[in-house]
Amino acid sequence: MKILAIESSCDETAAAVVQEGVILSSVVATQMKVHAEYGGVVPELAAREHLSNVLPVVNQALSDAGMSAKDLDWIAATQGPGLPPALMVGYQAAQHMAFALGMPLLGVQHHEAHLYSPWIHSEEARLETEAFEPHISLVVSGGHTMLVWVRAPMDHGVVGATIDDAAGECFDKTAKMIGLPYPGGPVMDRLAAEGDPKAIDFPRPMLKDSGLDFSFSGLKTAVRYHLEKHPERLQSPDSLKDVCASVQAAITDVLVAKTLRAAQKHAVGMITVSGGVACNRGLRAALGQACERQGLRLRVAQPIYCTDNAAMVGTLATWRIRLGATPTPREEGIRAGWMLDEKA
Repeated sequence: MKILAIESSCDETAAAVVQEGVILSSVVATQMKVHAEYGGVVPELAAREHLSNVLPVVNQALSDAGMSAKDLDWIAATQGPGLPPALMVGYQAAQHMAFALGMPLLGVQHHEAHLYSPWIHSEEARLETEAFEPHISLVVSGGHTMLVWVRAPMDHGVVGATIDDAAGECFDKTAKMIGLPYPGGPVMDRLAAEGDPKAIDFPRPMLKDSGLDFSFSGLKTAVRYHLEKHPERLQSPDSLKDVCASVQAAITDVLVAKTLRAAQKHAVGMITVSGGVACNRGLRAALGQACERQGLRLRVAQPIYCTDNAAMVGTLATWRIRLGATPTPREEGIRAGWMLDEKA
């Protein structure tokens, strides 16, 4: 079974070819430079870039896999959630290909693709379904932060989510306050590695709350007030690094504590982590240390599969098809507000 997968939910145009769970090719065209001057993703610009990139990216993915479109068996694409203008480009391209080639189409939920991306083998670029066990998954990105109890493959439910700003949004917005270039999260991560995480005692929102939901808007506000009161914090490289380290520690402490609490509540022995913020070295290290102390197994998606990509779309499609998924009606449109708990 050979699948062409397409992803265009935000600002990456991506395509991949996956054969029986093995990733034969994965191509990503990023729009980072296009949106940098605006300090965030502009949906209309994103759609325009997707229109320019989608066919070259698909052709490159097929070429890298050593096959033509006629060799495929399925087309899969992100159907939602995401920015409607961006989603529409990739999904309609998939619809047109499926129609022209007479092949079945499978619409994929973007967060679900992230959710199962830690099951891509770290060295062999293949889906490692045989290692699956029930677990708690932290899916953490610029737009969403959620804890998911995964009982069995494709059997999962959200047990905690952000009630306002997501962790990645907090990283990016505080980075903008500090004056870091877009996207600020990765820059903050690099600077934080050389700073003192205890330099500033920022609040840990909802840390002591017994529930599993998150809130990061208060932390963002606390950082702004602190910088207004202490502008000297941004005057030297060392103090700037301390600010970054302190912000990162505040976010990470909450993510780690809530994830461990969810694992304990649902009596699982494994935690997985995915999404763009899963690239954060501070978070990866903190979770690794915490899981080791608690005797929990940890699987974190590889950095190349943390940010948006089509390989995770193709591997999820493979898993779903093996479990009996039926084709998505070709006339069905995008689902920009598709929630993880909603059925396909």
